Amino acid sequence: MIVALSKALICRWLPTLLLSLVCTNTWGNDNRPLFIEITEMPAPGINLKWQSPATVTANNQPQITLEGCTTSHGPRGHQQGYCSSPLGGSSLSIHYPQQNPMLATLVRINWLNGETRTLSVSPGETEVLLPQPETISSIATQYFVLGVEHIWVGLDHLLFIACLVIIAGTLRKMLITITGFTLAHSITLALAALQWVAVPIAAVEAIIALSIVFLATELVRNNRNTLTWRYPVSVSSSFGLLHGFGFAAVLQDIGLPQTELGTALLFFNLGVEAGQIIFILVVLAALGLLTKTVRHVRSGTSQVATADGFHWQLGALQLPVAYVVGSTASFWLIERLMA
Repeated sequence: MIVALSKALICRWLPTLLLSLVCTNTWGNDNRPLFIEITEMPAPGINLKWQSPATVTANNQPQITLEGCTTSHGPRGHQQGYCSSPLGGSSLSIHYPQQNPMLATLVRINWLNGETRTLSVSPGETEVLLPQPETISSIATQYFVLGVEHIWVGLDHLLFIACLVIIAGTLRKMLITITGFTLAHSITLALAALQWVAVPIAAVEAIIALSIVFLATELVRNNRNTLTWRYPVSVSSSFGLLHGFGFAAVLQDIGLPQTELGTALLFFNLGVEAGQIIFILVVLAALGLLTKTVRHVRSGTSQVATADGFHWQLGALQLPVAYVVGSTASFWLIERLMA
């Protein structure tokens, strides 16, 4: 009886099972995209390959053409040729002889300079505009702007620099102090961005907040005999190494180009430096205005000239700045330690 029941179940359900497997395989193939790979060759050649899913019949294989390029058909899915115009900015056309199967398309471009770009094309689209390869000038401009933007939106870095400006006091010391900060963060930025050194970013962010609390405390104590006041470059350089890891975390989120890594790092650093210089000029202008205002209200706050340059005697302004900066940095420190 058991044998008879088993035969009945097999006869009843085996055809259904086989049909479901066939349908599942077919539906799985339907989701596969058309894959096109374009490789730029010297003087000025191209190598064009494509692979279509199994659902595209032999009579409906895509015909791939590139604007400004002449190709000769090789084996199925492979063409070679040359282009009379640059590959970047040209149009890629996909034509199906019978019916458009409404497939998604992946286009991978391998530039002659080693750069690789992958484009995702929506189902049904048959015209693709190829992007321009990245040049040194475009990379330099892009990462310089990113450097300026980052320093201006990074309030923790700006508050650290503001404290350094106040502690340095003279223009000569400011120049030395900020230069030390720049050189230090440039070193760790490069090491971390190139993945030669890895540190936990959460710990770095907490220590950056702690560095601002430290400088704010120095402003409150106002002990001019400490190492911080006598040699502010030592503090800016030491903490600058940590701030460099913070800058590197931003670059890792943005991503570095596959080519011209050195150019990207150099101009990102230059952008950060330009942003710092602009901020320092704004701070000096604001301090000068505030010092003149306070001088008329309270005696004892003045601006005097020294052999080193202009020395800002903040007087009543130093403590409010220290308390505001210190309170803000303390909040960041607690927040980052609890994260």
